[in-house]
Amino acid sequence: MATGSDAILDRMMALHPKVIDLTLDRMHRLLAAIGHPERHLPPVIHIAGTNGKGSTQAMIRAGLEASGSAVHAYTSPHLARFHERIRLQGELISEPALTALLDECVQANGPDSITFFEITTAAALLAFARSPADFTLLEVGLGGRLDATNVVEPRLTIITPVSIDHQQYLGETLPEIAGEKAGIIKRGVPVIVGPQSPEGLAVIEARAARMGAPLLAYGQHWHVSEDRNHLIFQDETGLLELPLPNLPGPHQIQNAGAAIAALRALGRDEAACEAAVTRAVWPARMQRLRHGPLVDMAPDVELWLDGGHNPAGGQAIAATLARMPTRPTFLICGMLNTKDVTGYMRPLAPHATQLYAVSIPNEKNTLPAETTRDAAISAGLPASAAASVADALSAISATHPAARVLICGSLYLAGAILRENG
Repeated sequence: MATGSDAILDRMMALHPKVIDLTLDRMHRLLAAIGHPERHLPPVIHIAGTNGKGSTQAMIRAGLEASGSAVHAYTSPHLARFHERIRLQGELISEPALTALLDECVQANGPDSITFFEITTAAALLAFARSPADFTLLEVGLGGRLDATNVVEPRLTIITPVSIDHQQYLGETLPEIAGEKAGIIKRGVPVIVGPQSPEGLAVIEARAARMGAPLLAYGQHWHVSEDRNHLIFQDETGLLELPLPNLPGPHQIQNAGAAIAALRALGRDEAACEAAVTRAVWPARMQRLRHGPLVDMAPDVELWLDGGHNPAGGQAIAATLARMPTRPTFLICGMLNTKDVTGYMRPLAPHATQLYAVSIPNEKNTLPAETTRDAAISAGLPASAAASVADALSAISATHPAARVLICGSLYLAGAILRENG
């Protein structure tokens, strides 16, 4: 059922002809019109990177909240409802509060051009400035240097692994993309750096040196690994032996390392670090679906959901599948037309029996199912097209009733599944 905030969000989509237009001019203008909320936030932890931003943020939030801190959090995109983007003191923003904030920002902006992400980010900053908390966690939307969130003076910045994605906006090469991500580094503000390629790390290190920002980099200042079914973290303070992350996948070891490094930089103890890896919740990242209509229609199928959508995401999923018990594994995949589809699928090919391609429902930038199918075949993965996720799941369960099925390829597809599956 449509809500007041839904109506305002729909109007916002028409405020600027481009969905993505990276510049900070419009953002600074609107923030001035609403009283500069970015200057009145609880201490900010600003997170950029290609992969792992959301998981890292979720772990940091779990650790901070376990230590008694009240935490605001901003993330994007949302999956099922826009409200997921804004958490106030750990709770999703209420419908009345969201509607009032969006309306206030629309009124302040007037007829001037602004993107959907810019004006909704301004609304989030306004909400955070008006509600007391101990910390504000801000996840970059795209890039970093010109992202709408890059208007803050943070307490700490974090750059998770950088890889090739969004080339049309951030540059064709990894050093160019790393340079955009490193744009969140501020003068004198410590920066936690997750695992990087040598060329990406060189760019980040150079930016940190120019800004006089203390650097805490993986492999130099902190280390994380898995050993005998435990997570081992070590930095200059000492060694921690913790449970493995509750978020599935070997890539979560690295994300947990960045979260723990951040918590240690903030003076948190071992209990907070353990909570970070055991209590984090982050939907659609190798999430097991256990309830809902899709589960009911194939009760013996092991059903999973993941929103990864670039080659690094494909590699992370492949590494996760490789560690799972042997079982016929099928992919139901829908992707956007802005992604490296073959690059995403190539690492998955050795781990899947077959792929069923679908179009993402109600998404104008979806790839047609037939195009996704052809890309899978070119990546060495047997594939066919299906009219819907339900049709694909029905076909799989008819021939392999105890299969493992992973719905994957896009956060937009993941969001549609979460809405439809209740």
